[in-house]
Amino acid sequence: MPLSSPAPLHGETAEGFEPVAQAFRENFSERDELGAAVTVVVRGRAVVDLWGGWADEERRAPWRRPTLTNLWSSTKGLVALCALQLVESGDLDLDAPVARYWPEFAASGKADIPVRWLLSHRSGVTGVAPEHPLQIDDLLDWTKMTLLLSAQEPLFEPGSASGYHALSYGFLVGEVIRRITGQTVGEFFRANVAQPLNVDVHIGVSRDDLTRCSTMVEPTAGPERTVVPDRATLAALANPLPLGRTANLTRWRVAEVPAANGHGTAHGLATIYGALADGSERLLRHETIELGRTGQGRCRDLVMCLDNEFGLGFTLGGDQLSFGPNPRGFGHDGFGGSTGFADPENGVGFGYVMNRMGSHPRDDPRKMALVEATYACLARVAQPSVKVR
Repeated sequence: MPLSSPAPLHGETAEGFEPVAQAFRENFSERDELGAAVTVVVRGRAVVDLWGGWADEERRAPWRRPTLTNLWSSTKGLVALCALQLVESGDLDLDAPVARYWPEFAASGKADIPVRWLLSHRSGVTGVAPEHPLQIDDLLDWTKMTLLLSAQEPLFEPGSASGYHALSYGFLVGEVIRRITGQTVGEFFRANVAQPLNVDVHIGVSRDDLTRCSTMVEPTAGPERTVVPDRATLAALANPLPLGRTANLTRWRVAEVPAANGHGTAHGLATIYGALADGSERLLRHETIELGRTGQGRCRDLVMCLDNEFGLGFTLGGDQLSFGPNPRGFGHDGFGGSTGFADPENGVGFGYVMNRMGSHPRDDPRKMALVEATYACLARVAQPSVKVR
């Protein structure tokens, strides 16, 4: 069903999924959307593929199907997928100490921290301690960041809870991947995920693709905090403090900051998560997917102050139903509102990207409107039936 609207909205929806297109329109008319795209894949078939609005704040460049968008923390799910591929191949043992693969990491009392605590945000290494202030350009220096993090002592008791590794996650997991494979995360992801699926998703944008990147527009307000940040929180969220506009820097786009600077399309994200939901085992075997979405302990996160649970690199849908009515859905939201997730019980892969950043730490209202419309449609069609357990 082609869309027609005074705003530049485009794409198609399968019969029965028209309410998703309506919710997409309403994001522009009622929820202050600027430019965005959403794709829903059900059992290998794209039933929703929509894009529209503007790629820049001045509204001069229309959003196009191949427009690339900074995914922020939605990138973390892609890094988790790479790590799980190494688990599946037998090259990575989740219960082995990180220092087996990265000997320097053993410094400062970290010799016994297992790999799974990196993936589940439980290592205590939320970032570089605030008494060693960093600049944005430090994040673009892989060698510097991995040296600093290998020397950093844990900022909370490892294994005791999750403390969101907002930026350190990508360097920590990524360095383990690099030590095992000899490839950067971006190189490994491209060879083992993006190219096999022919998806337009990147960790480190090539200079040839820079002209396709949308301009990120910062949120008008951030989440309110009711407690004074401790060292772990300051290290995770403020040392340094990336702003929305940081994603518009060329040097940010071409670097590899695997917790925060993946770029892609909604179609690419939905295709990746669809391959984890459709039973095809194109990226991971069933048992490895189940391992990846096995909860590592529900708690109130020490950094984000949110009640949630991580699997191995993925956020779990859980009680908040972030990824639809199935609490076993898994994926990852990004700063500002983007998301990618899989729901294997219903065969759903979902991707949403945007450039006007919202202020919600998770479950942006625009995303949730699209998710709710998707599952309302699924509930009305004969196949697949919507399962929640």
